[in-house]
Amino acid sequence: MLNGVRVLDLGGIGPGPFATMMLADMGAEVVRLDPPAAAGQPMNPVLDRGKRSVTADFKSESGIALARGLAAKSDIVVEGFRPGAAERLGLGPDDLHALNPALVYGRITGYGQDGPKAQKAGHDLGYIASTGLLNQLGRADGPPQFPVNLIGDFGGGGMLLVVGVLGALTSARATGIGTVVDTAMIDGANLLYSMMHGFSEMGMWRHDARGHNLLDSGAPFYDVYPTADDRYVSVACIEPAFFAEFVRTLGIEDQLPEPLEQIDHWQPKHWPIMRPVFAEALAARTLAELEELFTGHDACVEPVRTMAEAKTDPHNLHRGLFYTDSAGEDQPVPAPRFSRPRDPATAPTSGGGEPGGPPRRAPAIGADTDEVIAELGA
Repeated sequence: MLNGVRVLDLGGIGPGPFATMMLADMGAEVVRLDPPAAAGQPMNPVLDRGKRSVTADFKSESGIALARGLAAKSDIVVEGFRPGAAERLGLGPDDLHALNPALVYGRITGYGQDGPKAQKAGHDLGYIASTGLLNQLGRADGPPQFPVNLIGDFGGGGMLLVVGVLGALTSARATGIGTVVDTAMIDGANLLYSMMHGFSEMGMWRHDARGHNLLDSGAPFYDVYPTADDRYVSVACIEPAFFAEFVRTLGIEDQLPEPLEQIDHWQPKHWPIMRPVFAEALAARTLAELEELFTGHDACVEPVRTMAEAKTDPHNLHRGLFYTDSAGEDQPVPAPRFSRPRDPATAPTSGGGEPGGPPRRAPAIGADTDEVIAELGA
């Protein structure tokens, strides 16, 4: 999809590499820069798949010149430095737009390019804490919980950066004028919470206490429960038809506070009564028994699988959710998927991999330095 698009990744960890991995997965030619001291070390086998690796010393004039030369021939640049650092290196937006007016300059930080916290060090956990989002995650009787670094770094950060630079690329190709994409993880994390902000304005969501709402473990029909064999099963029967199917399949109609045909299960007044009923019925069976019981029933019940189990799940195998790379390591399959594979006639030979196939394996740091420099001088 992005055949012929050149991306320069100025280096970094987490959300920036994730964003450029996605661009490489979609066919872009991505060159990542790393310091010479790291030469020969392995790159992240997943986040750096499909990329080319070049070493550049940003403390030297030659290293800066190499970065500027690559930017002059790129469509997109991605950087994740603290605000002002790229400018001090001579690699800021104004510096590079002087060389390449149509360049899309993607920046990613925790707190954004300006404001009282712009220069503050941080990571995903602090970013979602500062937006109020972390306080919403977890059960009512426990401390805030966090889903590793998926919300700030990857969902609200790297993925939002991809959306931004692709939107800017469309504009740049139409007008010949590039732009700066300021991606702040606090912005993205807050945006991911849009539905709940809307629910709050409608009086359907409490922001004053976690674990009391429809999707945060407050509702007994949207939760995880232990099974007889100390495993867990997920229940997510939000809609009335799915809720009714769940109740009938478990055979617990007579234990509801109101007749099944009449009950409004979204009413919080019913939740304290329903929860122990659900818990007891689910805990009486093993995970395998529950999976067999709910097979063929649209009750929105799924076993909580381990990662190893997920790799052998029949549906995941059918979809090819994972693939094995040339070194025998499991990789998550690129997403989203497209009906038309990349065009073999225009796909780069050293970019994201074979057209329509999996991305090429991540190289060692600096493995492509000589080749890329030679191309740059051509």
